[in-house]
Amino acid sequence: MSLPRRMLRRTRLLIATTVAATATATLVVAAPAAAADPYPSSMASTGDSITRGFNACGFYVDCPSRSFSTGTDAGVNSQYRRILAGNPAISGRNFNDAETGATAADLPGQIDLAVGQRVDYVTVLIGANDACAGSEAGMTPVATYRGHIDTALARLKAGRPGARVLVMSIPDIKRLWEVGRGNFLARSAWSLFGICQSMLANPTSTAAADVARRDRVRQRVVDYNTQLAAACAAYGSLCRYDGGAVFNYPFVLSQVSGWDYFHPDTDGQTVLASVSHAAGFSWAPARV
Repeated sequence: MSLPRRMLRRTRLLIATTVAATATATLVVAAPAAAADPYPSSMASTGDSITRGFNACGFYVDCPSRSFSTGTDAGVNSQYRRILAGNPAISGRNFNDAETGATAADLPGQIDLAVGQRVDYVTVLIGANDACAGSEAGMTPVATYRGHIDTALARLKAGRPGARVLVMSIPDIKRLWEVGRGNFLARSAWSLFGICQSMLANPTSTAAADVARRDRVRQRVVDYNTQLAAACAAYGSLCRYDGGAVFNYPFVLSQVSGWDYFHPDTDGQTVLASVSHAAGFSWAPARV
């Protein structure tokens, strides 16, 4: 049985209109793919002894070649080497402006160096020494810490407004106590060299006062990381915070230097390179 011609025409028109509407709706809903960030042609690392690769290749010496950020060591496969593989133009333009012993108060000066070097990309890992004081009372107040971070990022934005910056979370120093407290050599190094006594003093003690102290020091690191995330968000789209990737990484004692049982060794720097790279920018060739 066939439909009348008039009804058939109306049916065809209805079908055509429905198909067109569906196609239009699909076009409206579809979203363009997110653009990748163009490879930088220069970079600088800022921070403290961790970024300097301290104790990663010798007894109480800086080893910037093994830095997770700007190092050249093939085994570590730093962020610099990963970028170099995609953009040869960055070759030799990797500056390590970090300082062993630095605190957040030193970051603005390091950023000034990076601005003078006219870099396209900066990594920031600072704050372990602000928490790792000789005692709990010596830790940097959270508001003071945030002030130094804001000053540094403001100088970067003013001096290199197009530069990208990766702000990394501070490692969980209580994790260090957890993995090292049962090791005689680790405990001996912490005591002999007075390392991070705010956290690592009396490492075998289970007294309520020591347990509470360790928790407060860890909370200070958490508070610093909260401020880093907020400062990066305020900076804008050219800043990435690692989302706590470094803080949350469950490192083991074999990734810590056997010289002081505090700083990352070569394996630790390798892990930092991988974790920070994964949490950072999605580099790709610049669009022509």
